Amino acid sequence: MMDAVQKRLLEEVADLHKVPEGAYNIRANGQMAGRNTTANIDIVSKEDVSGMDIHIKPGTKNESVHIPVVLSQSGIKETVYNDFYIGEDADVIIVAGCGIDNCGGEDAEHDGIHRFYLGKNARAKYVEKHYGSGEGEGKRILNPGTEVYMEENSVMEMEMVQIKGVDSTERKTIAKLSAGAKLIVHERLMTHGEQSALSIYEVELNGVGASADIVSRSVARDTSYQKFDSRIIGNVPCSGHTECDAIIMDKAKILAVPQLEANDVDAALIHEAAIGKIAGEQIIKLMTLGLTEEEAEEQIINGFLK
Repeated sequence: MMDAVQKRLLEEVADLHKVPEGAYNIRANGQMAGRNTTANIDIVSKEDVSGMDIHIKPGTKNESVHIPVVLSQSGIKETVYNDFYIGEDADVIIVAGCGIDNCGGEDAEHDGIHRFYLGKNARAKYVEKHYGSGEGEGKRILNPGTEVYMEENSVMEMEMVQIKGVDSTERKTIAKLSAGAKLIVHERLMTHGEQSALSIYEVELNGVGASADIVSRSVARDTSYQKFDSRIIGNVPCSGHTECDAIIMDKAKILAVPQLEANDVDAALIHEAAIGKIAGEQIIKLMTLGLTEEEAEEQIINGFLK
């Protein structure tokens, strides 16, 4: 049984208002709180470390896997290793995410290491949301690590969201793509207070026709700090694009480090980076419609992060 705080966290990170259909594994305060498998998706606990192996049979369509984590006790620190084996021609949705409610004086930390192995022609959409709450002095810390290994003509779409309450996060994602494989990453991030957030991406395009599109939209408020470090390596005829679009406010700091490495004459790689404040005319326009300055800022930020 989960308490009201844990249920609220599940709603925030996985949009779950009840037990999901299909395959799932719910983790609460370091323990399994529920699990279900299907005929096509099997979830097996690892024996050597904390974590799971998730096996998705070839040809699986229109199924989902939910693997959210919630922490509601101060002082917990855990590292979990989850491996996903996605069979050829499968097409699935994977919903992860972690919510921490820390009302105590000790730090609470969850580090989730996820590895994805996509077979030929497989497609996967991966949604990972991070959320923090609680009035305690202890920090809410999340350090996700993601590895993606893609066989020929596979497609991976990743949605990375962190909008509220996480004091410190370091996200590192690496990906290696074979011929015709396609990686799409959309990151949405907001920091406030004294929070810090590091996003590191390193993508190798190793097969002819492989492509990657990595886009980050972020807002930094108060005295928070953000770093976006994205590197695309084109080793063959391929295409890659990385973009950082950020709004800076108050006394925040943002560092954008887009990197491109072309090792083939037909590697077409592009990077874009833009950091700036909210335009005054945007705020004035909304204020003429009856909004206060603060409400106008919130409207602009919400629209920017959609």
